[in-house]
Amino acid sequence: MASEKDAGPNKNSVRGFDVIDEMKAKVEQVCPHTVSCADILAIAARDSVLMSGGPYWEVALGRRDSKTASFKQASTNIPPPNSTVQNLMSLFSRQGLDEQDLVALSGGHTIGVARCVTFRQRLYNQFNDAPLEKAYYNNLKVSCPPSGGDNNISPLDVASPLRFDNTYFRLLLSRKGLLISDEALLAGNVGRMVELVKAYADDEALFFHHFAGSMRKKGNINPLVGLEGEIRHNCHRVN
Repeated sequence: MASEKDAGPNKNSVRGFDVIDEMKAKVEQVCPHTVSCADILAIAARDSVLMSGGPYWEVALGRRDSKTASFKQASTNIPPPNSTVQNLMSLFSRQGLDEQDLVALSGGHTIGVARCVTFRQRLYNQFNDAPLEKAYYNNLKVSCPPSGGDNNISPLDVASPLRFDNTYFRLLLSRKGLLISDEALLAGNVGRMVELVKAYADDEALFFHHFAGSMRKKGNINPLVGLEGEIRHNCHRVN
């Protein structure tokens, strides 16, 4: 059956499942049926940010795993890369997150890569007021042609793709935001978003502070606790 891994925003994109599986196996050896996959993922997210040069935040523990995996929810609740600012705000607001959370969490794009298929529309259908910087645009076209090469990857942060810093926001201001959803933070001209992008570009400490707060907030969205859900023996779930 289709799983969350097969949903459009995740398919051929989300990686690192083998690392989570290895963590889970080692935890099960010393402390069986106690630590959930959900808690392991939350800690791994925090520690990967910290090890990449980003901020630390306390992770609330004790969440449990869902007994099912929802292809539908993954397909409808994860913002697609071609999201407009209105769509982004709607999806974030649905989870109790505000404009500051949206901009701060978008800063997670300071690390990682994106597949050509997720930004091709940004390259070849630029009917907007914020086209890509010319040299950056030309370089992207080499790795992402109008057709084919769907899984060719490019860094979300071309300047420091392996370091968690505030470069993502400086790149946005230089017209080097890879995804349409990145550009939307500026082009949408909604509320405080442009102000926040500029503030984070100028003040890395402020970005780190807000990002850590938004991650704590995000980690408390409807967690399963107490007798809800289960503690999975392994982290695979397909139905």
